[in-house]
Amino acid sequence: MNFRKILIAVDNSTCAEKAAKSGYEMAKAFGAEVALANIIEPIPATINQDLTLAPVFLETYDNSEEHSHVLLQEIEKTYSGGIKTTYLSIIDSAAHGIVNQAEEWGADLIVIGTYGRTGLYHFLMGSVAEHVARKSACPVMIIPNKADV
Repeated sequence: MNFRKILIAVDNSTCAEKAAKSGYEMAKAFGAEVALANIIEPIPATINQDLTLAPVFLETYDNSEEHSHVLLQEIEKTYSGGIKTTYLSIIDSAAHGIVNQAEEWGADLIVIGTYGRTGLYHFLMGSVAEHVARKSACPVMIIPNKADV
């Protein structure tokens, strides 16, 4: 396989850092470009009587987008080694947003970390990495949190 466009899904966690490191190493090996994707999960919003979002919710979204951009910059600065990087940051559910961004950007590979949770928590919450692997049209490389990368 020849990967030309690698999407790395990140959040503010150690498993995302491991995924970023591995994703950039893959990009270097294949001479690929990278997209860092950070999905901002929507906050359940209440609608006030005039059917508009309360200003506090809009401010929360603005702050999330701002923090998302800072996170992407920090990850690029730490791991890219000069590899061309595109930032993808949208409001969506995690798995759906990652798969959609990968399709829209034309990714050949998605790299994503996983917390490696098991038992009841995994049963109730599922795994974003698993959902992405099931729904993605391109290969998905899952980096476990326990891995020493």
